[in-house]
Amino acid sequence: MCPCAGGRPGQATIGDVYFTDRGIEELETRRGEEEVSLAWVAERLREFVDLNPEFETPVERLATWLARLDDEDE
Repeated sequence: MCPCAGGRPGQATIGDVYFTDRGIEELETRRGEEEVSLAWVAERLREFVDLNPEFETPVERLATWLARLDDEDE
């Protein structure tokens, strides 16, 4: 959960919990102890986009962001 009280720009909140954080918290609670490969995560993202093509752009942006986290020039 984000510790900032002011909220994220453009994000709706319920108390101190952001709508996007609820899913992240559920993921962490249900699967936080599991170890998975990035290949497994990539396949789940592909499956998700196949089932929900309207989310192709956000999933692509997330995947690109994760792939480039260590790039110093961006």
